[in-house]
Amino acid sequence: MNGESTTPANSSAPGEVVEETNRAGHIETRGIDFIPGPERHGRPFELFWVWMGANVNYLSFAFGGLLIIIGLSVWEAVVVTIIGNLWWVAVGWLSVSGPASGTPSVTVMRALFGIHGNRVFGAGQGLVIGLFYEVINIVVATFASLALLDALGLHVPAGVEWTVLVIVAILSFVLSIYGHATIVKASPYFSAALAAAFIALAVFVMQAADFSYTTTELSSAEQWPTILLGYAIVASGPLSWGTGADYSRYLPEDTSKRGVIWWTALGGFIPTVFISLVGIFAATAIDMTDPQLTIGQIVPGWFTPVFLGIVVVGSITNNAVVAYSAGLSAQGLGIRVHRVTTVIVTGVIATFASLWLAFFSPGFLDTMEYALELTVTILGPLIAIYSIDIWLRRNYNGIALNDERRGSPFWYSNGVFWPGVVSQVIGTAVSLMMSNTTLYMGPISAAMEGADLSAIVAPVIGGGLYALLWLTTNPFKNRQLRPGAALDIQTVDTLASTDNTPEITK
Repeated sequence: MNGESTTPANSSAPGEVVEETNRAGHIETRGIDFIPGPERHGRPFELFWVWMGANVNYLSFAFGGLLIIIGLSVWEAVVVTIIGNLWWVAVGWLSVSGPASGTPSVTVMRALFGIHGNRVFGAGQGLVIGLFYEVINIVVATFASLALLDALGLHVPAGVEWTVLVIVAILSFVLSIYGHATIVKASPYFSAALAAAFIALAVFVMQAADFSYTTTELSSAEQWPTILLGYAIVASGPLSWGTGADYSRYLPEDTSKRGVIWWTALGGFIPTVFISLVGIFAATAIDMTDPQLTIGQIVPGWFTPVFLGIVVVGSITNNAVVAYSAGLSAQGLGIRVHRVTTVIVTGVIATFASLWLAFFSPGFLDTMEYALELTVTILGPLIAIYSIDIWLRRNYNGIALNDERRGSPFWYSNGVFWPGVVSQVIGTAVSLMMSNTTLYMGPISAAMEGADLSAIVAPVIGGGLYALLWLTTNPFKNRQLRPGAALDIQTVDTLASTDNTPEITK
């Protein structure tokens, strides 16, 4: 629940005037609770701008360059970028649970893991991943801001660079605090401005690109492990967005599922692939280890500040969406406070972590690469389990998902849904054993001469095992809420008075 009420929200009575809780320019009052029908509005096309605004950013440019740095050829990097970003279709698929339930992803995941289990495997994992990306965005925007100020002749004295980081962090969380409607309203404007700047960058990059560029030829034993590592790096982007329902939950329940899937997927896929390709070709002309310093070699002098500006703004807009979801994940831990409070608290934590990473850690790029490699081990199985659950249930009841009391429909066995928990644990364990990261090599990967199949096999194992357990060992499968089943406050009160989960009919 969101800390603003202790009972699930219910649909309004006929003729009742519903208070608008989600207006652009006003702080959103809803959190992880159910959004009643009269408060829902909008079209699937809005999702395109939300996801485009979040993904027209520097990280994709850096990822493209990183593929060349690790040893892939240009065309291998291009293919890996396209294939790895097909995971955006899965993000679109997850987003259909928003209109169906009227709740964010962290609430929907109670169906996967149970009320208590979700606090670890849904909310807990989501919060950790969200904080990681908040930190990355703050650090990237800080370095770019310092470089931009220097390019403009405004030198920041040594020892007070941290003030720039704090300012960047504050700007990162403004849209998140205002919430969903403000993010939706602002996204088209940020998207258009950033896209225009990246298109201009692409023109300069393609003029300077070396189309005959070749990397040091890898041996056959090294080639496939490197390709699979590149795939894991690329896939970590869309896999980190298991929060699609957060931004679709205000759409009407009868919204076209196809529209939700494809506008979400295209909003993420198009800018991510385009900007990554620009990064790949830039790597044929400059050292992409730190492109903020080397980009001046291939763009006019006047464009360097523009480039640094889009790095700053793109990181901030990405962080607005990331921090919004992180705040919802924090509420999913069972913390009964306002959504704004969780956004601020998680933002403060991310800011302090960013200070360490930016000014005290041994290496920002190395730390980022380590974290990206490890997040895939968790996110692959999680996205697969979530996807399979949507397919198995067909629909969700948002009021039931918000009932956390013993005996509620998603209480399961003492608050834990074991098919989801077991599948996530086993899927992650298999993923770790198949991983070949900069930090360590799993035993299965070692047996395959370093090949890292974690981003491919682990989701199949996690999702497949979940489907098997759900269908064969789930004692609650015949008691699930049927599509369109109604659940009012009186029914919720009845559920709260029993330790069992009765079948609920229309």
